[in-house]
Amino acid sequence: MKVWRVIHKAPVRVIRIKKLKVKINLKRQMLLIKRALRQETDETKSMLKTYRKYSQGQASKEEMIEANAQFFDVIKGVGIGIFAVLPFAPITIPLAIKLGRMVGVEILPSSFSTNKDAVTIEYTKD
Repeated sequence: MKVWRVIHKAPVRVIRIKKLKVKINLKRQMLLIKRALRQETDETKSMLKTYRKYSQGQASKEEMIEANAQFFDVIKGVGIGIFAVLPFAPITIPLAIKLGRMVGVEILPSSFSTNKDAVTIEYTKD
């Protein structure tokens, strides 16, 4: 009986604290997603500006390399969006990300990636 009393001394308080902790963690995750989406939006806008400059013949090679890398990120975002409309998306999206990492393919755009080791893609004229 003593053990029961020690474990459940203040169950209402414990439940309130756990509920608050879950709420704070959810809010933190939503803010991280918001920041990543904002970064992705800014990078996409700069990509479009670079492509506009390229069409006028004013873009440098370094700007085009960055714009093409961002274009690949946009394509990755569209690809992961296809999983969002499938049934059981909360299961399939993390599974696809995990399987992609096991194989060596990063499915998420660079702004959603936790590691900041950016892979630069070198383009050569063939």
